[in-house]
Amino acid sequence: MTFREMTPTSPSDKTAIRRELKRRRRILSAEQQKQAALALCQRLRKLPEICRARRISLYLPVNGEIDPTPLIPWLRQRRVAIYLPVLRPFSDNSLWFVAYGDTTPMVKNRFGIAEPCPRFAAQRRNRLPAWALDTLMVPLVGFDQHANRMGMGGGFYDRSLAFMRRPGPAPTLIGVAHACQQVDTLPIEPWDIPLNAVVSDTGVVRPTKTG
Repeated sequence: MTFREMTPTSPSDKTAIRRELKRRRRILSAEQQKQAALALCQRLRKLPEICRARRISLYLPVNGEIDPTPLIPWLRQRRVAIYLPVLRPFSDNSLWFVAYGDTTPMVKNRFGIAEPCPRFAAQRRNRLPAWALDTLMVPLVGFDQHANRMGMGGGFYDRSLAFMRRPGPAPTLIGVAHACQQVDTLPIEPWDIPLNAVVSDTGVVRPTKTG
């Protein structure tokens, strides 16, 4: 049985699949990564949720994550405000969303990910509550045919977006990944925040409509 065909039913299953999918993206060559990023961004530019957004959060890739940053010049040309996730200090693994520009001072956080420096991020004028974003791009380790997401396991996005379980304003959530990170089915956990779509270098997956 391949990983694409597996449905994780236990923590050990999920750990094994997460390890394999992370390996798949890490072994992509620099040229494969570049071409995948360009193909991803071509698809993102056609997505209605991206085209109409005026405030977007994306991320800076690490460890083989697909790279959404080739989209930045196009967003700048359209005068879209760009934000990055930042580890919120003194919190239970949740995120701030902080303005990102050419002159934003950057540091590496405890995971080795570049993010706006704490002093810049702590200034309220430089950050936006997640509910005020139009569109939020979410990195992922794996996804399935129903646009369910497997994250890194830290729960950063799920905690930061828990407010979306209640009525009120909320961003559109777009998962982004390499096509090789797709599996057939993933379990849905009670704390999972659903995505509106997953976009890869080869296609777009939407949640299955019920009812």
